[in-house]
Amino acid sequence: MKITKDTIVTLTFRAVDAKGKVLEDGKEPRAYLHGGYGNTLPGVEMALEGQEKGFSTTVKLLPSLAFGERDESLVTTISKKDFPPGVKVGGQLEGSDAEGNRQIFTVTKIKGDTVMLDGNHPLAGQDLTFTLNVIDVKAASAEEIAHGHAHGAHGHHH
Repeated sequence: MKITKDTIVTLTFRAVDAKGKVLEDGKEPRAYLHGGYGNTLPGVEMALEGQEKGFSTTVKLLPSLAFGERDESLVTTISKKDFPPGVKVGGQLEGSDAEGNRQIFTVTKIKGDTVMLDGNHPLAGQDLTFTLNVIDVKAASAEEIAHGHAHGAHGHHH
């Protein structure tokens, strides 16, 4: 079966950044619903479209096909007094962007009474290399399509 919209793809992937640092070791299989549901990176979907079980490839993804370009407007500072106690550099907080959408911010620096927050994904702006190995491809169930994600052993559990 070919990988097309509304198929469940089970794969392993190894991901490394531009410096060769391993971000994902590729040992644990993952399943996702293919076809623009936002369950994997756009560049991964493009590389796998039309392929079949047993397909392997290595792709280098520019930021636009991975976690996006950095957006410096998502970097902000707040007063430490407006900050929950106990949060440290590297910690994450949930907030809202200018349009009221849910946004995750990472604490990047605490200096004196100021806390610097970054709403970019930690890998935004980075070129990434993925080694992909397709283990299985199957038609998605109506429930998986309705829910927008894969269910089962390597997918989402309800």
